[in-house]
Amino acid sequence: MAVGRFQVMAVLQAARALVLGVPESLAKSWGLNRAIFYAAAKRGFRAKEQPPRRVCDIRAKPVEETPETFHLGNEMALKTKDAEGTEYFTIGGKVQTEQEFTRQIESRFGESFTQAWEEALELVRQFDQKVLVSQHGFFSKIYKPNRDLLAAKWTAVAD
Repeated sequence: MAVGRFQVMAVLQAARALVLGVPESLAKSWGLNRAIFYAAAKRGFRAKEQPPRRVCDIRAKPVEETPETFHLGNEMALKTKDAEGTEYFTIGGKVQTEQEFTRQIESRFGESFTQAWEEALELVRQFDQKVLVSQHGFFSKIYKPNRDLLAAKWTAVAD
């Protein structure tokens, strides 16, 4: 099965979150959440306007949480807990769990997911925190220039 832009976005967003200090299981939930968000936005979905976080707040605390929200830089997502108390992100009433990340993202890679994951982490680590905490910076400097190259490369090595 081909690796598309949706999977590239999810993997790069998860790598971004991990590099910024989010635990891996929650980082993967973030990656899937953001891929769904961008896919919906591309189709005309408009998120409810959130007041932007001030630059000084983002620098002081790139990751900020409340019981219902999570800010990664200047992006915000809703979060929830499952019956065991594990936190996940949610969009459109659907929870993005580790199992969903595995089903929708990792499964496209077959046995080569670990290789792609390491490549994504290596790529994201090349950028400074200013780029990583910026929605626009991430999109324009990390995702957009690499999306088609990574989709083709990761499709070629997928089992």
